[in-house]
Amino acid sequence: MANNLVHIANLNKSYSTVKALDDVSLDLEPGHIIGLLGPNGSGKTTLIKVLNGLLRPDSGTVVIDGEEPGPHTKSVISYLPDRPYFADWMMVGNIFDLFEDFYADFDRPRAENMCQTLHIPTDMKMKNMSKGTKEKTQLILTMSRKAKLYLLDEPIAGVDPAARDFIMDTILSNYNPEGSVLISTHLISDIEQVLDEAVFIRSGHVILHDSTDNIRENEGKSVDELFREMFRMTY
Repeated sequence: MANNLVHIANLNKSYSTVKALDDVSLDLEPGHIIGLLGPNGSGKTTLIKVLNGLLRPDSGTVVIDGEEPGPHTKSVISYLPDRPYFADWMMVGNIFDLFEDFYADFDRPRAENMCQTLHIPTDMKMKNMSKGTKEKTQLILTMSRKAKLYLLDEPIAGVDPAARDFIMDTILSNYNPEGSVLISTHLISDIEQVLDEAVFIRSGHVILHDSTDNIRENEGKSVDELFREMFRMTY
């Protein structure tokens, strides 16, 4: 456990009678890009919200960078939710001000450079942005921190292939190499080439966690092919 960035043991979380996470145990080391892979409703978002301290588990252990979710873990986690969360009246520059106040590791010049590259004016209001521009702005904010753990919830869902390529390039070019990236998705083929590890989750259970190289060697197929085979009955 000493070398793990994330340690999860016997984690459980239910919503009324629905068990979203069922006895999940998982260890993640620093310096990796990890896919959290499963169909919709498998528990991916719940797990990410527990790691981010937005949900309290019913039972089990969660330790990130040596501590349970709290002020310290929030300072080392950079979180990209699965939907926009900034007020419509806010301009990009307002949000940069907010991030500077809240996060000591926020690199404003990097964020401004990415906005310039993407032709996103810093005086542009959220309400005047297209869906794709909002998603790119949130990704810029997330990846402009020198975090230890990046939690990206469905960053490529609902965007066109060109935007997916941009998102993956932005993640690869800007994350802290001493940290780890956990990417939640069910669109495996679009991210497989960047993954070091894959975690398969179904109905709140982790059913596989291995390096992508081991999966390809042991199974004789791509991660996407294995995913489709294992989850064929889910869709």
